[in-house]
Amino acid sequence: MSTRHILLGLLEAGPSHGYDLKRRHDERFPQARPLAYGQVYTTLQRLVRDGLAEVDGTDADGGPERTRYRSTDDGVRELARWAGAIAAPVPFVANEIFTKIVVLILAGGDPAAYVRAQRAAHMERMRELTAVKTAPGADLATVLSADYALNHLDADLRWLNTTAARLTTLTAEVDAA
Repeated sequence: MSTRHILLGLLEAGPSHGYDLKRRHDERFPQARPLAYGQVYTTLQRLVRDGLAEVDGTDADGGPERTRYRSTDDGVRELARWAGAIAAPVPFVANEIFTKIVVLILAGGDPAAYVRAQRAAHMERMRELTAVKTAPGADLATVLSADYALNHLDADLRWLNTTAARLTTLTAEVDAA
């Protein structure tokens, strides 16, 4: 999981303080390990250093001064590049796929296009694995390994199909929040 890209995705909603970004991360990615405040602020400093985010001002609101950050044009382009890069289909749960779909929804991207492209990548890998396991002379370990990978890829495909059917509802929920 790429913390820098998740924070860039969360900044797409508008300028935010580190505290708010951490809170929204922990709400939007409940199965992920909660971010530490130090990790959020260190990542924000690196984003500023790399020109992907910038300080948008400070607020005191009667308490300690809090710095507000926003994404730069380079940050928006970097987020789009990262979110559009297809995750290599792997024979285990691919949290990167889930993360990219959530970030695309939050950032107003095109999660449906990503789901279609990811499904195509999975289907191609499944064809390759089927050819490997049905090749003349394929040994038992090869067949079992290919079957294992195929079953996990099939589960990912079922999840992608379910998610594709729910995208309108998921996007509406985020827009309403």
